[in-house]
Amino acid sequence: MGLEKDINQYTFRNMHQKSMINLIYTYNWVESKFKNFLSATDLTPQQYNILRILRGSDPKPVSTLQIRERMLDKMSDTSRIVDRLVLKKLAEKKICSADKRMVDVTISEKGKQLLTEVDKHNEEADAIIGNLTEEEMKTFNTLLDKIRE
Repeated sequence: MGLEKDINQYTFRNMHQKSMINLIYTYNWVESKFKNFLSATDLTPQQYNILRILRGSDPKPVSTLQIRERMLDKMSDTSRIVDRLVLKKLAEKKICSADKRMVDVTISEKGKQLLTEVDKHNEEADAIIGNLTEEEMKTFNTLLDKIRE
């Protein structure tokens, strides 16, 4: 009786409603666990996401628009988050030589080192959903993709 017990609600309008509530509840649960995982790094999930995007495109710079398009949380204020990463010396930005209205963002050496340290603890992050088998995770990903079709 997982969800019902967790939220103390034992009836739902239908399975669609229960599934939607379960998805939202589980998202918040996973996000809380992930924030806890990141707490030692002084990074928010959005900052971590941007650093991963920058590392993935390194050494090629990325514009804030390109970062926003690739972010998991599309509602994030990308420019503000990039500015915080620059203040922490985890990223660098400069005016784009091809278009002076744009800013090129790259990951700094300090940012790369931080992600390397975080990577050493990936098993802890994986453990958040570690009670699923490989086959269950494949099915889970297929179902999540199907929801967004």
